[in-house]
Amino acid sequence: MELKHIVRLGRRWIGYVVLRFCSLIIYFIPAASIRHIAKIISDIGYILAGRHRKIAINTLNLAFGDSIDLNQKSKIAKDSFRFMAAGALELLFCVEHHDYVKKIVRIEGKDYLDRALAKKKGVIVVTAHFGNFVLMQFSLAAEGYLVNSIIRHMRDPQADRYFLKKRNEIGIKTIYTEPRNACVIESLRSLKNNEVLFVLLDQNFGSGGIFVDFFGRKAATATGPIVLAQRTNAAILPMFMVHDNKERHRLIIEPEFKLEEGPDNNQTVLLNIQRLTNIIEDYIRRYPAEWSWIHRRWKSRPNDK
Repeated sequence: MELKHIVRLGRRWIGYVVLRFCSLIIYFIPAASIRHIAKIISDIGYILAGRHRKIAINTLNLAFGDSIDLNQKSKIAKDSFRFMAAGALELLFCVEHHDYVKKIVRIEGKDYLDRALAKKKGVIVVTAHFGNFVLMQFSLAAEGYLVNSIIRHMRDPQADRYFLKKRNEIGIKTIYTEPRNACVIESLRSLKNNEVLFVLLDQNFGSGGIFVDFFGRKAATATGPIVLAQRTNAAILPMFMVHDNKERHRLIIEPEFKLEEGPDNNQTVLLNIQRLTNIIEDYIRRYPAEWSWIHRRWKSRPNDK
């Protein structure tokens, strides 16, 4: 067995142990202590996770260039780690205390969602790995909406099974991206049943996507939301969760996204994926610490095809 493979397995094992430890301590800590404990865990993680720290700084360099200095980038990266740790603990706490989610999440623009669902065509929610995006889905499920989320399999099968179980517990149906045909069938089914389908549009999509501008650089991006909307006439709603203060969140539901027509269908898809990406970028620019900078968003390049 190669050393790199052994190291990779070791990291996954450590990550899973930390995950299970956090899932246990959540039974014994009050809600008010979550942020404090998350800060300790994330600060330790930030020091130990050298590779991911470097990825975050590099991604920030690609996004902002010289417009902000290294100290600012380091602060954003560290705050991002803290938000991710706090979000994970907060979510685990809410899984065990279902009523708590309604106490900490304030929904803005709920009428937009209700009006879209009244059309009986389903709703495609476009969002990102931004804020506590899983808690956002849980919040809607707690309000009685039928929620589905398109998700990639995790590299660690143990963690993948664990999170699948937790999503099931809080009423979020998982639609895995692979196999592709099953993903399409399940997505169409959810929309036909007038359910809410979450699509996270901020990750590198490799050779299967189209390239649009994101922070001034071409980024491979999925076309699913537009293709599904064209096929089903489902409404598209951008939706994001932002921290209101230390212990509260705002779930912001944007008005329905209206498709603009291009000279042909390929241009229509490209035009509207670019517009959706612009919305995501705008939120990240306003709340940079709430995005996951450890993802290599520009890994695929146009000339890779």
